[in-house]
Amino acid sequence: MKLIFGGFVLAAMAGALWARRRYVVVTVEGTSMAPTLSDGDRVLVRRRRIDQVSTGDVVVLEPPLTPAEIGPPGPDGRQWNIKRAVALPGDPVPPGIHDSVTRVPPGALVVLGDNTDSVDSRQRGFFDADRLLGVALRRLGGPPL
Repeated sequence: MKLIFGGFVLAAMAGALWARRRYVVVTVEGTSMAPTLSDGDRVLVRRRRIDQVSTGDVVVLEPPLTPAEIGPPGPDGRQWNIKRAVALPGDPVPPGIHDSVTRVPPGALVVLGDNTDSVDSRQRGFFDADRLLGVALRRLGGPPL
């Protein structure tokens, strides 16, 4: 009996470690994604690379400006933004984002908040794909995204 319980505990720990490497829970702060997401909403985020993101996905990533320019870092020491991906590498640049470039360059993406008052690619330009955490899969404890 002891051996079976020990194996179960080991398997549970391995499963938790696997899930932690692939998924993160993020708490939304602010109204940049209203009405889709509200301040205080918690969302499940799956870690993804830029080639695993689709236009229209809600993504979590670090902004292109330094933390001193955008406010204090979060509990993990990093500043995260949650926005909607509207253009990926090679896509046409939406109007009002960057006047001198016609296509999104490799390693970059254009993101916008659902709220028109959002600070996003309209003010900050391209976001670096290397600073992408992942794609929001679902809101926890509320309606789906």
